[in-house]
Amino acid sequence: MRSIGEMARDSGLSVSALRFYDRAGVLVPARVDPVSGYRWYAPGQLEEARLLARLRRAGMPLADIRLVLAGWSSADADLVRGLLQAHLRRLEQGLADARGEFSTLRALLDHRENPMTSSPGATAVHLTVPAPELAAALDSVRFAAGSDPELPMLAGVLFDIEGEALSLVATDRYRMAVARAAATGYDGSRVQTVVPLPLVDAMRALLQGEAAVRLAVDGGRVSLESSDGQTAGQCLDHDFPDYRRLVRLPEGRRALVGTAAFREALRTGPVRPSESRERDGGPSYDVSVVRVADDGTVTVCEDGDDSEDNVGVNREFLLDALASGARDKLLLELSAPTAPIAVRRPDDAHTFSILMPVRLEG
Repeated sequence: MRSIGEMARDSGLSVSALRFYDRAGVLVPARVDPVSGYRWYAPGQLEEARLLARLRRAGMPLADIRLVLAGWSSADADLVRGLLQAHLRRLEQGLADARGEFSTLRALLDHRENPMTSSPGATAVHLTVPAPELAAALDSVRFAAGSDPELPMLAGVLFDIEGEALSLVATDRYRMAVARAAATGYDGSRVQTVVPLPLVDAMRALLQGEAAVRLAVDGGRVSLESSDGQTAGQCLDHDFPDYRRLVRLPEGRRALVGTAAFREALRTGPVRPSESRERDGGPSYDVSVVRVADDGTVTVCEDGDDSEDNVGVNREFLLDALASGARDKLLLELSAPTAPIAVRRPDDAHTFSILMPVRLEG
């Protein structure tokens, strides 16, 4: 027999959840002490508790969970498969409905907050941009672009044109990179377009000289012309997230780090496995734990260092951000273990990377 504490530890359900499921008649203890009220569970109930935990994580209603548990204990596979399939259909339909509603909400929000923003098809834009600046900006953001087929709007680089500034933005949800290049020749309302990655790479290949290049956006088509040639293609027909909201970070501790030395400390320093991603079925990666002290000292933390100021970060992502910073010294900004990490250039406020933190186990 297992006590309720042992059952909670072995099943993944909390003690309070086990008490709730007892009161709800979903998972009733094999025995309850009549004097102390202590709950005791039979060995066979552990499998049921683990199944219950999985079903609740999947969002299945309690009424259906009761039937699944009944079918599981009686080896009624057809009943269990039918209930699982019906719940999966409900989840898929709910997700489709939610996507539709969020698409409408995004459109309403964009119209409300950016009434002067033009779509690529509404305004023809012709810009002149220094080739070295555009090349540096593309190099600063390209690493952060997404590759998830479920999020096609992230498989490109946002070209955000406003006045005499061209901002470039890329994100895969776990990191974001922003850069800016000077531009002349356009003074109309703000225009945004998402350039697909193959076209981004073709543009970058043309940016070899020092002369200015000509960038044009017209009718959902973007082109770049340099002295070495021309490339053009269709923009992605998707809305890009409002990155300006996402870069408003809480103030945190800043440290000026020597880029080469800090990268070496990360490469050779201790790492922790991404246990939560492994548990969820995602790919594993190495997590570096860093901390910035009040005096600006940066520490790559050893195992067993559990300071409340420690922040976990995907080591590969942080190394990429440091490389794209393209400076001998960079500013590392940390605020809280749950807040994004920023990597900034000391001499350029418009070029930076933001990385989502990794939850530290325990």
